[in-house]
Amino acid sequence: MGQKLTCCRKCEEWLDWQRNEDEPKLRIRNINANYLAVGPNKDITDSANSAVLGVVRIDPCLEDNHDEHHTSHFYAAAAKEALIVRRGEPFRLRIHFNRDYSPSKDAISFIFSVADDVRPSPGHGTLTALVPHDGIDYLGDTLEWGAGIESHEGQILTVLIKPPSTCPVTEWRLDIDTKLLGDGSKSYPLPLPLYVLFNPWCPEDQVYLKDHDQRKEYVMHDTTLIWRGSYNRLRPSVWKIGQFERHVLECSLKVLGTVGRIPPAYRGDPVRVARALSALVNSVDDDGVLLGNWSEDFSGGVAPTKWTGSAEILQQFYKTQRSVKFAQCWNFSGVLATIARSLGIPARIITCYSSAHDTQASLTVDVFIDENNKKLEAETTDSIWNYHVWNELWMQRPDLGVGVNGSYDGWQVVDATPQEASDNMYRVGPASVLAVKHGEILRPFDGGFVFAEVNADKLYWRYNGPSQPLKLLRKDTLAIGHLISTKAVLKWEREDITDSYKHAERSEEERSTMLKALKQSRHAFSRYYLNDNFNEVEFDMELKDDIKVGENFSVVLKVTNKSESRVHLATGQISCDAVLYTGVGAVEVKSLGFELDLQPKSSDYVRMEVIFEEYYEKLSSQASFQISVAAKVKDTDYDYYAQDDFRVRKPDIKFQLGEASIVAQKELDVIVRLVNPLPIPLHKGVFTVEGPGIEQPLKFKIAEIPVGGTAAATFKYTPPYAGRGTMLAKFTSKELDDVDGYKHYEIEPRPEDLLQPNGSHRRSNIIRRRTDVIP
Repeated sequence: MGQKLTCCRKCEEWLDWQRNEDEPKLRIRNINANYLAVGPNKDITDSANSAVLGVVRIDPCLEDNHDEHHTSHFYAAAAKEALIVRRGEPFRLRIHFNRDYSPSKDAISFIFSVADDVRPSPGHGTLTALVPHDGIDYLGDTLEWGAGIESHEGQILTVLIKPPSTCPVTEWRLDIDTKLLGDGSKSYPLPLPLYVLFNPWCPEDQVYLKDHDQRKEYVMHDTTLIWRGSYNRLRPSVWKIGQFERHVLECSLKVLGTVGRIPPAYRGDPVRVARALSALVNSVDDDGVLLGNWSEDFSGGVAPTKWTGSAEILQQFYKTQRSVKFAQCWNFSGVLATIARSLGIPARIITCYSSAHDTQASLTVDVFIDENNKKLEAETTDSIWNYHVWNELWMQRPDLGVGVNGSYDGWQVVDATPQEASDNMYRVGPASVLAVKHGEILRPFDGGFVFAEVNADKLYWRYNGPSQPLKLLRKDTLAIGHLISTKAVLKWEREDITDSYKHAERSEEERSTMLKALKQSRHAFSRYYLNDNFNEVEFDMELKDDIKVGENFSVVLKVTNKSESRVHLATGQISCDAVLYTGVGAVEVKSLGFELDLQPKSSDYVRMEVIFEEYYEKLSSQASFQISVAAKVKDTDYDYYAQDDFRVRKPDIKFQLGEASIVAQKELDVIVRLVNPLPIPLHKGVFTVEGPGIEQPLKFKIAEIPVGGTAAATFKYTPPYAGRGTMLAKFTSKELDDVDGYKHYEIEPRPEDLLQPNGSHRRSNIIRRRTDVIP
């Protein structure tokens, strides 16, 4: 292990010099691909001797270090602007001196300090001094800093330096001190940023992820799928995570200290970092990265449905230091995944369909209905979102200990969408997925809220006035937590992870877990009574779930009298409301009353037709509806009430890549097309396109698309590198928005690169060509 100097002496001597420094410390004369020349040597002592060993240049061995530390994809690394390494693994520096280095008379030490710590301290792990051992067999265990001399040839010294697997994840400053024994010393700064990241490749790092394919997917891949829509109409959308794009890493590291307010000493704790990320990605409490907006008015900003990825958001925040407008749950999740992956924490994006928002910590979603079968909006504070998107981050949880079901290591829920306050800030997690599955809702952090999101019971109550008791109309134990989804590992398809959050519905384990959680919640409903035990009339609502926007649709209610002898009269109404995807903001589209005489052992049907002209003007951007049925059976005390989610399908954007064989750095034509699905023309349309090598999203304007017409945009595109590529597009217009599409493709290497497998990658130039409307 590299010798740690007695920090109370060496580090304090260095700090005293830093505090008294009058001139800028970093004076860079020249930067090229391999070497960095430093400015004049700085004498620490008053009587510096010209014989003191001087540094001429420092080779940070960027290519080797970035390859070995899996950081070569970062834009800053490619541009030779920073040394980016991961903790727990050594990195190499090659130091060129002004004369031969002599171990017998020359002393050399490395002083590391956190760049933004005003008073770095050895006790806090933000300041350390190392003297390298002769040889690299003494780098020591991964919990300590280490330094060793790999080779020495005259004036060139090559050293390996190992940050501990627990060190703060942040920007570090490195100063190299040289001393002529008995006569003077000098200090030389490394004249470029040194970023130390989490290391999921290192078994001693708290975020270690053993599986190779999972590391590739959850750390290295820069594009993913986010599922949206509704449980009966799943809709995948491509999101450009962009964790390696320009300024994304710098922004990710900076916000931990500025917005997240994590002291430097604690930035190596992934639990603390994850909890800070869930708060700082939203703007509530701390003026964080994104400002949420769940209205339909997005003036003064960008509509959430128009964002195609995180890089543009983080680059804007990095430049302005102001919350970016606007976001909804999948935007928050996409940005959090970007920051986590850039820092080195394995992250994935999770969608839960029919996700509960439990405002009262009751572990139930309570819907209150008046005597006219209308939902009481003021009393119904809970809601069910068509879908809700959050994140899972991978880490060990030593803070939770070991429970009856084992350790709580692994995937942790972290949610940046501001729904409810946790410890006086709008944030959720990290909450162990295993603890949620087993109903251990008191484990930190926010396990009860997540449990309700995926497994609450939905209760319908009849409210007859403040002096009357509530009547439980119906209890639905299957309404919440459907099709919990994420992108499959190294596949462009959905992986269902519902069983990691909950036991199978209707199983004994699921009900016993619910009872266990309810007992911990301490929330009582002792004032309520149940429906009469009546089951002779059965109601079944039917919805066709593949309706394209612009088409008419119908709601069908089947009512069955199961009695052998009794005639029953059923009365009620069917309602269709346009809602936001969060299940709130209902606007009535249509309702239909009915009265049915049901003969014994027979069924009858009620059909409500909803036409385009009736729903279009009331439609939200995500085309969501809430269908409800309320009914009574005469001469009984039986009331029936049910709700279901429904959405109309948006069209897909189609891609055409002009070459049969796509080759890296070879220009090709790309065409994007969209057919107008509405029975009205579309005006002021815009295509937005992103893909590998496209630094800023391309935008193509379409003035008008007639009924039945096709819009097309054509441009030249040069793939920047060989491998798998994904291009994505968005389309918006006055009449239709939130339309997207994507195309996966393989990029073959250039013939010359086959001879040079490590050939350099360059960023491409993309030239806008034209837009067309095809009748």
